This record gives sequence, C-alpha cells and structure tokens, in this order.
Amino acid sequence: MKFTLVPEYIFDKFNDATPEFLVSIGVKGILLDVDNTLEPYEHAEPGIHVIAWLKSLERAGIRTAIISNNNDKRIDLFNKNIGMPAIARAAKPFPKNLRRMMKEIGTTPENTIFMGDQILTDVWAAHNAGIRAILVTPINDKKDIFTRFKRVLEKPFLRKYKKGKK
Repeated sequence: MKFTLVPEYIFDKFNDATPEFLVSIGVKGILLDVDNTLEPYEHAEPGIHVIAWLKSLERAGIRTAIISNNNDKRIDLFNKNIGMPAIARAAKPFPKNLRRMMKEIGTTPENTIFMGDQILTDVWAAHNAGIRAILVTPINDKKDIFTRFKRVLEKPFLRKYKKGKK
C-alpha cells in the first residue's frame, strides 16, 4: 500500500458503513476509534444505535475492536457493556497497537479496516499499519484552537479524496 493521508472511504456517520458494504470490500475486522466516531466525547457509554450496528457487524462475521488515544477510564467505561477487545492510550498514529489488535482478533492487514474521525491520527495510523481507512465526519467536533488547526490541515486530503471519487 502506497502511503497517503487520503482515506479510502469517507462516510457521514459510522453506521453508513453497513455490514453489507464492509463484506463487499473484503472486511473481516474493523478497528474503531470511539470519541467523535461512535459517540461524542460527552457520552460515556455507547447508545443503542452503536450497539445495534455492532451486533449487525457481528451477525455478518465482522470482528470489532476499539483503538483509542483516550485514557483507560474513558475506554473501560465505554466498553463495559459491550466487551470488545480494546486498547486505550494507543499512541495513534503509530501502528504498533493496531497490529497488536489485528493479531488479537485474528485478522490481517488485507481484511482489516480502521474507522475514525481524524486524518492525522486515525487515517495515518491505519496506513502506517498497512490497512485501509474509513474517515467519518466528527459527531461533535471540538472548537478549541488545536482541533481547528488540525481540521485546516486535513482539508487538502479531503479535497484529494473528493477529486479521486469524481
């Protein structure tokens, strides 16, 4: 895979990536960011829409795992009722923990995809690990100066994605 910060797929929200779509592109495992991907920062636990989507993935034979840069307390609380394999403080964009999680869920770079809301952590981490990336529109984007700056840096890669899809 040629390294790029352009994701392979972009969706408005996580559950737009249906099990049927994922199976059609050969996905057997999906690594998931939590904050602003599945739920906003303010939601401590997954909503019923997240749980329903995860169950639909399971029925389709797609294995799931959480890879988050957030702290253990946040991820443990989010994951307590769903019990997915999870890594907090994952140090994305470094690929080590993505590779570790693929091994744990029994998938390979060829049949795994990563879903997150940030190009500079999630897409970069996926491509560093040799896997495809799905970028989702952030659910409730932070308005702090650092996040706004990162979003400006993402714009050229979003334009390149859109240009490639025409």
